[in-house]
Amino acid sequence: MSEQPEGALVFDTGRDELGYVMGHEGPYVQLRPVAGGREWDADPAHVRPATQDERLEAVRVRTRAMNFFSSNGGAFP
Repeated sequence: MSEQPEGALVFDTGRDELGYVMGHEGPYVQLRPVAGGREWDADPAHVRPATQDERLEAVRVRTRAMNFFSSNGGAFP
């Protein structure tokens, strides 16, 4: 697959997880979970663009995380 640009929403089939491309380091693509959190290194062979359904799920996940964050004084449990 071709290299995805920073900020692209992708699906890592190796982890079965959506993430945003944060960069490229060595042979890996660095991804961050859609709700925020720690980046992980993904094998580019296992990374593909997100489908429309996955994009909608990413919006739902981010919205839930942002609502939780704002209703709990800005702190995660």
